Order: sequence, then structure tokens, then C-alpha cells
Amino acid sequence: MQSLRADYAGFPEYAGQYRLESVLGSGGMGVVHLATSSSGLKLAVKVVHAQHAVDPEFRARFRQEVAAARRVSGAFTAPVVDADPDAERPWMATLFIDAPTLSERVRERVLDAGELTRLAAGLAEALRDIHRAGVVHRDLKPSNVLMAPDGVRVIDFGISRPADSDLRTETGKLIGTPPFMAPEQFQRPREVGTAADVFALGAVLVHAATGRGPFDSDSHYLVAYQVVHSEPDLTGLPARLVPIVARCLAKDPAERPTAEALIAQMRAVAYPTGEDTQAFIPQPRRPVPDEEPTHPRRPVAPADAPSAERRPRRRRRVLLAAGLGLLLSAGALAGYLRFGSGDAVPAPAAAAGTAGKAFSAWTASPGGAPVACTAGPTAADAAGGAGGLYCSGRGLAAARLALTDGSPGWSVPAKAPGQGVTSVGAPLLAGGSVLVVVPGSELLRALDPATGKERWQHRLPGGAQVVAAGPYAVTVAADGNVTGLDGAGGAQRWSRRIGGTGSVWWGGPGASGTPAFYVASTAADGGSTQLAEIDPATGTARWQTRATGRLRPVGAAHGAVLLLDSDAAGKAGGVVRVDAATRTVRRVQLPAPLFDAEATVGPDGTVYAFGTGGGLVSVGPEREQWRLETGAANASRPVAADGRVYLSAGDGRLLAVDAASGRLAAQTKPRMAAAQGTFSATLPAPVVADGRVYASAPDGTVFALDARNPAGW
Repeated sequence: MQSLRADYAGFPEYAGQYRLESVLGSGGMGVVHLATSSSGLKLAVKVVHAQHAVDPEFRARFRQEVAAARRVSGAFTAPVVDADPDAERPWMATLFIDAPTLSERVRERVLDAGELTRLAAGLAEALRDIHRAGVVHRDLKPSNVLMAPDGVRVIDFGISRPADSDLRTETGKLIGTPPFMAPEQFQRPREVGTAADVFALGAVLVHAATGRGPFDSDSHYLVAYQVVHSEPDLTGLPARLVPIVARCLAKDPAERPTAEALIAQMRAVAYPTGEDTQAFIPQPRRPVPDEEPTHPRRPVAPADAPSAERRPRRRRRVLLAAGLGLLLSAGALAGYLRFGSGDAVPAPAAAAGTAGKAFSAWTASPGGAPVACTAGPTAADAAGGAGGLYCSGRGLAAARLALTDGSPGWSVPAKAPGQGVTSVGAPLLAGGSVLVVVPGSELLRALDPATGKERWQHRLPGGAQVVAAGPYAVTVAADGNVTGLDGAGGAQRWSRRIGGTGSVWWGGPGASGTPAFYVASTAADGGSTQLAEIDPATGTARWQTRATGRLRPVGAAHGAVLLLDSDAAGKAGGVVRVDAATRTVRRVQLPAPLFDAEATVGPDGTVYAFGTGGGLVSVGPEREQWRLETGAANASRPVAADGRVYLSAGDGRLLAVDAASGRLAAQTKPRMAAAQGTFSATLPAPVVADGRVYASAPDGTVFALDARNPAGW
């Protein structure tokens, strides 16, 4: 990297493609610069100090910070726009907010009771989202809290850890900031969990109210002793917050409330009830005139830097409680599914007499959580005059629910309920059969959609994928050997080597509308990708071409195949369209990249892609058409249908977005189970069929809503 200029000798001029304009601040890990992207987006770019860049251990720590920040990036944190932890000077860029830290704010004056209550509620919401993403922050303190006009932002994940991390703290190293560390961080650093962040929240609130900590001393050693052995000094806290903060500062982690419980407690503080308290009655909803769509990019800053003011969101209508649903797959893009074996167990017949009646929302619990589903009709459904929702889950090989009311049809349990992975995929539909894969046995089973009885079996090679398209299915071995099967009877139609190790397969409608399989094989150097459309009946290539970039198929529409162009780290920087007839390649660059993007193709050929930073984008033939910051740190592949885009998220919410304008149309409430371990990193998409949208949630439920009336959710 080059020097920026003489008065900033030693500072780089660029971080990746971003020109560094000025220095915002400096911390122990690096320097934070203000930068502007080519689209005019203001960024805060953190560049590691030169002396740390040569330290492999420090690089590993910074790489972990980037991964954690991406994982939790959402409404209460700093969304990551770009990063390169392997550069000569590692760097990370986030959206920029020009707002003071809580530490700076307290130096001016401490917070009053109302401000403190809002701060407590905001930090509880932030920790809830961070913990749901499976991350423990471990260094929540006033300098890592940004006081933006529309709410707090938590930054700096430099010493954070995944909740299930195998990483261990090194002996003799103090990890954290003593005045805001929990007792277990001093005593049992390898056992630090989410409760440590709640302890830090309590200490931060005391500091915000008084300008000092609950265990104040000039000596870190004395602070550590007091944290472990002494009671906190809560003098100066508003009386209504004292019991809550005291519970946060409990010595035993098990006695502290969760972030979710804190939100409920703060709600009670904000809206107290009792004989002497006037009841809070919300104002009735009033219509707001439609506005022209606006999609401002909301900047936020990383660690060691302040951030930019946000304008309040303009809304077209009052929305219902927050939303984004979880764990349903439309069945178009399927991986290798693993489920337990079992025989069909009869269930009560579907409710009769529902045909012709107005649709009502419903919720069902097919068993096994999480649950992933795909919708019929299959050939058997068509003969019976109704479609079905076919679901799988942990402990549930497959089950059928009625599309109309969620009533059970049949269920095939797994023999070992605890067997299988924590994230599951939906059953596949091929040739009128429901296809599931049994864990451990490497066995593909085809079930009758009407009864759940087994039709045929097929032994799979180790590590195989199963992909379906129309009446056919293919099994793809790790070495590239592909076998075509008839979905109805299981007969092998062909077998040959196609692609190779690392090839990506996708099944669905071909560019001409007929069923097809696509295979994308990226060159070893990542510079180009061989793309082929495979005839599922014969295994022969209908056409093939090579295009620049590391490409992954998304779908096909109007005679073209759409692909995402991503680098080896999973950063998607563009959308590629390949004309199936002429092999012409057109590329649309994204103004800002998406990380670990999942995408779909709408009926008109528009690509909708979601990245783990929370961004949902619409990409047309010439340019990015709109971008919405959803605030969801983790969400599914989008689904486009009937003028809307649907997403599922890790807390069980379902989100509907207007496909033309990018405006949020509706959200549902979260659906989280009380038990631990309900977070899933893999989120199959919702299903849209016959004017209804189906989703499932971490609490093990499947639910259906009227897709024609999102405002009624």
C-alpha cells in the first residue's frame, strides 16, 4: 500500500478499492479512517497497525473479529460492507454513523432517567440479536456503544467468540476491560458465555448514570477483586432501575437475566402499571400518505471510531410487530439432506370441507425442530385434487401437512430423534415422489406423497448431493460422478462424470422453461467458471460456455441463466446473465458487495439477493435497482412471487418486501423456542403457493399467512 500523504506518513492510501480520506480515531488494534465508496457511500475503515500485521496470532484475532462482525451485522450493530483480513495491512469497512460514543457522551453529562431507560432497552435488544447469532461480545463498555439518534449501536468484536467456539484464552492474558468484566472472566475465562455480556450491560448503565463504575478504583487489580468479591455500588441509579441492574451484576451467571428477559423487564419500567398508574393506551393507527420510495444507506462505524447520524425511517403504513420467518425451502436449490429412517405413522385425516372457504392463517407443529418444508402439488396431489406441504426436521424424516389448514396427513419419524444435523433441508419433489435422505445410512428414500409409504430406495456414495428437477433427480458424488434417476420409480437413466470436485449443481426450470440441471465448475485459480445446462433425461449437455469469475447459479428466466459472481471468501460483487441461445455474457456490478449471499430470480428475470450484513438488493439487466437494509443479521434465500419478496430469519420472523420499490410491506413477530440451541446458521426459504406464504420457526412450528394481504399479518 502507498502512503496517504506526508502528514500521515505510514498510513495507507487505499484499503482495497476504498480511498482513505481522513483519520477518525486510533485504538489498540488499528487506525479508523473515513472513506467513500464509488457509489458515494460513507464508510469507516479500520486498518490494522503495521506492527500487528506481521503477527500471525494477531491476524487470526482480526480475522475472528471480521467473522463475528459479519455474523451479527444488523440493526443494533455495525454492518460490515467489505474486509480483507489477509491483506498486507488487514482492514475492515463498515457503514459510517457520525455519532458520539457513550463514553464521550458521559464526559459531557450523565444520562437522566429517561435517557438511561432507553439506553438499557437498546442495549438489551442489541445483546439479544448478538446472542441469537451465537456470538458473545466479551467487551461491552461505554467506548463500544454509539449513541445514534435512532438508537444505540454496539461495535468492536475484536475479542468476541462464537458461543460454541473451541478457541481458548491464553494463560496469563487478560481479555477484556476490567471495570466492565464479569467475575467469570477473571476466574474462569474459558467458561465465559452470554451472561458475561449482561453483567457488562449492568456496569455500563451505572457508568452512564453516575460517570463511574459499580466497582470503581484506580487500580485494575482492586477492580478485579471487587468484581469477584464485593457488592456493586448502585448509588445514583434511578430507583426503578436498581433491581434490574442488581440482577445483571449478580456474581453467579445463572442468576443474571437473559437479554430477552431484560427487554421484558425494561418494558415494564417504561410502561408501569398499578392502582396509581394511568394505563398506557396506544394511539389508533392513522393512514400516512404514500411517499416516493427512498432507500438511504445507513452508515455505521467499526471499533475505535464515532459514527453518522441516521434519519428516521419513513413508513408507508404502520407495520405490525417485527418479522422474518425461518426454515422453509422452495425445493429449487437443494443440498445433501440427512434424516432418520422410519416407517409411516398414520395421522388424522385432513379436515374436510375446506375447499371454497376463505383462507385463514394457521400454525402447526409437525414435530422435530427446526423444520424445513417444500410445497406440492406432485402428480399424486394433482390426482387427489389438492397440494401438500412436505416437511422434515430433527427427529422427523418427513411429514405432510394440508396447505389449506395445516392439518396432518402422515408422518415418518426418525428412529433416533437426536440424530442428524442442527440445520436441515426440505424434502425434494421429483416425478410425483417425496425424496428424503437418511442420516448415517447414505440412503435416498422416495415416499408416496399421499400415504408416506416408501416407493423405492437408492444407495448413495459418501458425501453425495441430491438435486431434483421436474420428473428427475440426480445424485452427485464428491468426485464428480453423477447419476440420473427417475423420480417416480427410481430407475437409473444414466451415469457419467460431469464437472468435478467442488462443482455447484442446481435444478429447476431451464432457460427454455423445460426441466434442467445446471453445473458450474470454477477453475482452480478462481478466474473463470465453466457453466453447462444438462438434459435431466439423458445427462448430455444442451449447451456450455465459460465466463470470467467464480460463478454460482441462481436461476433461469426469459432464455437466460442468472449467476452470482463471488470471490473465494464468499463476497458477491456482481450478477452475471448468460444468454442460453447466444452465450452472450452480461455483468452488473454491485455498488457494495454482499457477503455469503443467497439469491433468487423473479418471474421477470430480476435477481434478488440477500447478504449476511442485512442488505437485500434488486438487480435488473443494467444496474442495481434498489437496496434495503433489513436489519436482519441472518436470513434465508429470498423468494419472489406475486410482486413481493419474502425472507426468513433466525428468530422466526417473516418479512415481505415490495418487489418494485424495495419498501417493507409487512413483518410477523419472532417465534423463538425457550430452550437453548434454537439458532440455525442455515435458513431455508419460505414457500409461496396459491396466494399463501408458508414459513417455519425455531420453536418447531410451521405457519401460513395470506400472501395477498401482508398488512393483515
